[in-house]
Amino acid sequence: MTTIERPQPGKPALTVVIPCYNEERTLAQCVEKVMRSCRASMEIEVIIVDDGSSDGSHDAARKLAGSDPCVRVFRHESNRGKGAALRTGIHQATGDFVAIQDADLEYDPRDLPALLEPLIQGQADVVIGSRFVSGGAHRVLYFWHSVANRMLTLLSNAFTDLNLTDIESCYKVFRREVIQGIDIREDRFGFEPEIVAKVALRGLRIYELGISYHGRTYEEGKKITAADGLRALYCILRYNLPSNRPPVRFMYLALTAGVLVVGSCLVILIARLSQSG
Repeated sequence: MTTIERPQPGKPALTVVIPCYNEERTLAQCVEKVMRSCRASMEIEVIIVDDGSSDGSHDAARKLAGSDPCVRVFRHESNRGKGAALRTGIHQATGDFVAIQDADLEYDPRDLPALLEPLIQGQADVVIGSRFVSGGAHRVLYFWHSVANRMLTLLSNAFTDLNLTDIESCYKVFRREVIQGIDIREDRFGFEPEIVAKVALRGLRIYELGISYHGRTYEEGKKITAADGLRALYCILRYNLPSNRPPVRFMYLALTAGVLVVGSCLVILIARLSQSG
């Protein structure tokens, strides 16, 4: 990786947290793209959390840290899940803003500057990238996965009263004090609906922006499963229900949730059957 000189002081500071599990093939390229996209306009630190990888990911991460003081590496001795890795990385963040970046390059770091702009301008506390609104190029993949994502987003919106289009998106960017002030409990992909519920309940300013998406197939290393979809359903209910909503609204939400949960379970089951087929 080519080392680029650090920018002058006084620019916004960004921490990019990269959870990594068996991503030796793409990790260095991911970090290089993050640096190339963001370093000219802001101070940057990259925190790689190796989540018990069994390939050469940890050695690759240490090599990156050895060649660039802006890269820091933390390691879980065993695989604990994406949420656990994010919890570790977010706790260590020092930038003004914190962005989440997957190591597999399904999400293009060139989208990060646009996602950061509402935060830099003081308009937003949280910015979420959406794969389902106008954005860059999108690889065409699994139909039932997209249906499941939309059902989960609809159910989440019914509780949060937001109009998001993609709660399962990896790209979420926060003011650092916002994300460090949230108690993250989910260890796997349940992080996504959990964090949406918790920022919604805090009444934070949330923006959404279209992004590109270069999805992977399961043969190429995609890790999310139907079980994670079912966990997402549980997380939407768990982190939204204890919000002391008025009784009438609660009854409406319970009815809506029942219909959407049944529908989502059917969609996730079909997705699983199509995946195994």
